[in-house]
Amino acid sequence: MAVLVSAGLLASAMPSRIGWWPLLFVSLAPLLLLVLNARPGRSLLAGFFFGLVYHLALLYWILIVLGRYGGLSLGLALPALVLLAAYMACFPAATCFVTGLIAGRHGNRHCSAAALVWIAPVVWVGFDYLRSVLFTGFPWMDLGYGLFGQPMLIQAADLGGHHLLTFSLVLVNGLVAAGLDKLGRASRPVRGARWPMLAAVVMLLAIGGYSFVRHQAVETALTRTSQAKVAVVQGNIDQAAKWSQSAKAVTVDAYLRLSQRMVREEGAELVVWPETALPFYPQMDLFLFNRVTAFTTDDKVWLLTGAPLYTVTAGQGGEQAQYWNGALLLGPGDRTSGEYAKQHLVPFGEYVPAPVRRLLSFLQPLVVNVGDFSEGTRQEPLIAGAMRLGILICYESIFPDIARESVGWGANLLVNITNDAWYGRSSAPYQSMAMAVLRAVENRRALVRAANTGISGFVDPLGRITDQTELFVEAARTASVPLLESETVFSQGGHWFGMACAVLAALLAVTRRLCRW
Repeated sequence: MAVLVSAGLLASAMPSRIGWWPLLFVSLAPLLLLVLNARPGRSLLAGFFFGLVYHLALLYWILIVLGRYGGLSLGLALPALVLLAAYMACFPAATCFVTGLIAGRHGNRHCSAAALVWIAPVVWVGFDYLRSVLFTGFPWMDLGYGLFGQPMLIQAADLGGHHLLTFSLVLVNGLVAAGLDKLGRASRPVRGARWPMLAAVVMLLAIGGYSFVRHQAVETALTRTSQAKVAVVQGNIDQAAKWSQSAKAVTVDAYLRLSQRMVREEGAELVVWPETALPFYPQMDLFLFNRVTAFTTDDKVWLLTGAPLYTVTAGQGGEQAQYWNGALLLGPGDRTSGEYAKQHLVPFGEYVPAPVRRLLSFLQPLVVNVGDFSEGTRQEPLIAGAMRLGILICYESIFPDIARESVGWGANLLVNITNDAWYGRSSAPYQSMAMAVLRAVENRRALVRAANTGISGFVDPLGRITDQTELFVEAARTASVPLLESETVFSQGGHWFGMACAVLAALLAVTRRLCRW
């Protein structure tokens, strides 16, 4: 029962049309209370079933991606969802096992919950970090992202990234579990147990205090920095039809019509179109591409647009072509000012790993529908006047290091272009937007987001969503965005906090230090 309660509460807390974020502070308490009192083996099973139920609820939109747009039948899409959820469940299973091994009562039935209060967040974040790097990584919706809509609570992300927010949430849940445990136990308090509890409260107050002070400081800095006027265009192009020959000109017409209004009526200096807004290879369809470049020349505006790209190189076996999911920056002078190719591709969406391709031929419809792309390597920003654009294409916004490295190369504005039409009217677009918000806070950069069917919008360096569109509507918005230049602890040091938790969790697991309080 504790497993189902925790999974249900956490799923209800995460971003969606309804997501109730206060549940983040109590949702894990039933699970942690079970881990405190159970043997490590039972804790492992509890963690796995918690993770399985939670991730089935969190990732249900995989059925839409694989079924409606990937061409797979329900008989194949459903097992794929279950397998992905089972893989994700391995991490909370390992977390509960290691936490129970180190801080559980299986070795001392009289120990307090004080050890669990501190061990649980360390181990939880440690395994979150591992999930972000193993098998190309899939750090989808770590707990800290659930606070995306509360700017006053997330400012410490510029120190330890979203992992520090996750640590804080698990720490609160540990304190709640400890309180529930104390209510249910009649024995006298264990000597020395109060000090770890007090230290946890002090740490939470310190993080909260830093977040408050930092919020005030950055808000003041925003009033003094230079601004750029940027427009995002949401074409709301039907995913099922956008690649058809007859839809290409209609798509370009729609984007040009909306963009011209933003430039001529709102004075936009930069217009941003979504991922693959150009549903053709610019090198192959010069007639349509020239219409786009004519717009940037006639209206003297910068345009960043997603487009598929390719290069042909000569090799020993003849000419070889490579394909890229890319972004083009077009300047006012009728020229391409820069290109970016997506660095972190979606496995089984934008490519199928060669060994798996031979074994799982039924996944080929995904590649046929999306493309078999190569990975890009560019990290430098694209320069548009005073704007230095750090590009994040779709899935890249969930990987903090890509945004961090672009800031290290000098980016003063993050731009996330995406095509979330794949997700339909599910919770996935809200979750994707939530993760993008943390990229802005971690690096203290404004983030501009253009999505084909939404959610498009603007996020300031405090993580405040200053404007956003609805799903599946045609829209265009303009905003003045700040161009901050300073770097943060996170942008300079990266995932030091998550990595430190992973190392500490491993050391504690090896030494098997049990409850001392």
